Amino acid sequence: MTPPLGFRADLARWRQLVAPDWIAALVAGAPVEAAPPEEWRLFEVGCDDLDAFGNGHIPGAGYLDTMRFEHGPLWNKVDDTTLERLLCELGIRHDTTVVLVGRNPLAAARVAHLLLYAGVTDVRLLDGGFDAWRRAGLALEAGPGRCWPAVARFGATLPMRREYLLNMAATRALPAHGDATLASIRTRAEYLGETSGYSYIDARGDIPGALWGQAGADGDVNSMSAYQDAAGCMKPASEIAAMWEAGGIVPGRRTVFYCGTGWRASLAFFYAWLMGWEHIAVFDGGWCEWSRDPANPVVCRVSCPPPPSSRSGSSRSTCCRA
Repeated sequence: MTPPLGFRADLARWRQLVAPDWIAALVAGAPVEAAPPEEWRLFEVGCDDLDAFGNGHIPGAGYLDTMRFEHGPLWNKVDDTTLERLLCELGIRHDTTVVLVGRNPLAAARVAHLLLYAGVTDVRLLDGGFDAWRRAGLALEAGPGRCWPAVARFGATLPMRREYLLNMAATRALPAHGDATLASIRTRAEYLGETSGYSYIDARGDIPGALWGQAGADGDVNSMSAYQDAAGCMKPASEIAAMWEAGGIVPGRRTVFYCGTGWRASLAFFYAWLMGWEHIAVFDGGWCEWSRDPANPVVCRVSCPPPPSSRSGSSRSTCCRA
């Protein structure tokens, strides 16, 4: 099927990346192309951003905080029982259409990945995030967000797509299978081992055998400029695929994305999913978890200091992380 006007013709899952005017029409109750088949929910995703949300958000949006979906010190996802309970409290079943918006699009991508892992079958992301809405000059409303009634059950066995997320043990086992690619979605300086990228991660270096999937500007773990244009919208799929191919990351092999703690990897995963890549996953723990275990091998592509005697790193200074 040829995507209708307003959707990306270069994406296999073109329905899942939406524009501001599509959301505006949906909220207004106007007919839209690729309309949700059943009930839908609109959420802005943030990290300790409730005050900003209250000052002005997309009309009809609820607010989701990533702190409810992940926890320190590793910032891995909550356990499956907690995830299922949270989704039911939010009024989300497996067959609910969920539209996500982020002031930081990486936060929205993090939740999008976890919804897909859980088994929500229709997850959509605003291309360009909240900034795209503001650039379009569309209305905002202040005050608390919308709350939907809780549902009694998710309606399916969670997780329905367990293969979309790998833990430490599964990631360690990847080399033995020989058919998987670890894609490091980190800055060049992080990939080389010049910096850890984070105030709360001590170790520098990377996972041996990982290929560089790129990310954004050095020194900014919220930048995904290798994947997004100047407006923060997804670059053409052909450009992303060519970038990956140049780095040895190709479709047909199982591709496991990781970064520091999951946000940038989740956006790379979501873009690959939009592009129709099927055998994809996120290593949830990323470099944060991998580097804390002294039993794990580490490669430094530049001269790195010996690992610190203490890897506590139990605090963070900001929610803007990836």
